[in-house]
Amino acid sequence: MPAESRATRHLAIELVQVDLDRGGRAVLRDIDWKIAPGERWLLFGANGAGKTQLLKLLAGAVWPKPTGRGQRRYRLGREWQNTPQDALAEIAYLGPERQDRYHRYGWNATVEHVVATGHFRTDILLDRLDLTARRAVRHALARLDIGRLAGRRFLTLSWGERRLVLIARALAARPRLLLLDELFTGLDSTYRMRVRRWLESTARSRRPWVLAAHRAGDVPRAATHALMLERGRITWCGPIGRAPLAQWFQSAGARRSPPGSARRKARPGRVLVRLTHADVYLDGARVLRGIDCELRARECWVVHGDNGSGKTTLLRTLYGDHGVASGGTVERDGIEPGVALEAFKLRVGLVAPHLQTDHPLHLTATEVVQSGAHASIGLNQRATRAERAAAEAAMRAFGVLRLAARPLAELSYGQTRRVLFARAAMGRPDLLLLDEPFAGLDPPTRADLMRRLERRAASGVTIVIATHHREEWPRFATHELELRRGTVLYGGVRRQ
Repeated sequence: MPAESRATRHLAIELVQVDLDRGGRAVLRDIDWKIAPGERWLLFGANGAGKTQLLKLLAGAVWPKPTGRGQRRYRLGREWQNTPQDALAEIAYLGPERQDRYHRYGWNATVEHVVATGHFRTDILLDRLDLTARRAVRHALARLDIGRLAGRRFLTLSWGERRLVLIARALAARPRLLLLDELFTGLDSTYRMRVRRWLESTARSRRPWVLAAHRAGDVPRAATHALMLERGRITWCGPIGRAPLAQWFQSAGARRSPPGSARRKARPGRVLVRLTHADVYLDGARVLRGIDCELRARECWVVHGDNGSGKTTLLRTLYGDHGVASGGTVERDGIEPGVALEAFKLRVGLVAPHLQTDHPLHLTATEVVQSGAHASIGLNQRATRAERAAAEAAMRAFGVLRLAARPLAELSYGQTRRVLFARAAMGRPDLLLLDEPFAGLDPPTRADLMRRLERRAASGVTIVIATHHREEWPRFATHELELRRGTVLYGGVRRQ
């Protein structure tokens, strides 16, 4: 087959002097970029630099500013087109919003059916699975070695398991271009290895992809090009062999806290939460088994384990979102018969992926932070003067006061996560429960938030943090709890 014919089977995109505004704000400026078949791009930039909006611009989900000079062009055959109309079905965009959609709308189909919607290029399965569709699903699941999940309901999976299923869904669509936004977020080491192995397998493919990433360990060897964004402008674009990646990662991590080996010694404090022989069931499946756990004031716990081990379920059980089955008990400080559980939740700050999904996108950053005063999603009543003052102080403390009037729809994933930290700080909580709190954050933001957590730990706040990354363990952690398949492998004083 002639080289030209082979190339036209794949998608090419060209952006020429493109600007993008959102909510009257400049998000991208003077973007010149061409993606050709066979190219595999890494996209770097700090939180808020415009990476997600650039990917959405490529996908046709947002439109460039109509300045008259910018162009966005697509080539599917031999002719270039100035609109994405014919190309949209050939682009697979996988980002947090796709994963959030299943949670937001309660789409709880089996994994097989979720992946099949990629084959049929629909959100909901409208057709029966014929032999061709079943083969496509099996092949996509096998590419990521997750065939065992085929019969599971999507919303019963862990955050990381959902991510791999949605990668399989994208592959089942047989797209001509893959756009992958923070693909490794929420994945444990085993799943990260599987994803990297799949990315490496694309080295001989003519299908292009773009991968947005923050961590040096997430850079696959198969990448051919790199693009770097800073405040909506391209600062570097070209072959990856000449890209200043080392300088970027060094400058991105320049403000990281010194590692240190000393850990804060927790003085014995009152018990805040105690689980005894706790079993927790979700959708009829036992997720936690016989958990014995005791949190005391001024302790800092790290919860770790593979995807699906029960970390998120444990934190939400401590918070009060999930109940304990008969035969087990949960005790919370100050909660006696006749005292509502909400009285405890008001003393707890929570940062978790589901909160990023649950808050309606039209809410402003201020409204999200103010909702922390009531442990609610949104506001049921106008904030009081004291609540407004507390929200402003929390936003200032976490560096998001400049985002106060902006709706969540206009914020990057990392900016929204920082807003949730400010929400968790409302009311000066006794306990912080942090589920993968640094997911999707650039190195400077992670380092900055870690320093803020250290100050709160020093003031006596109890902290529980669940994470897949060893480098995210606070140096001031006093205890650790390791989970495997819903059971405790180790729980006690932090090991060296």
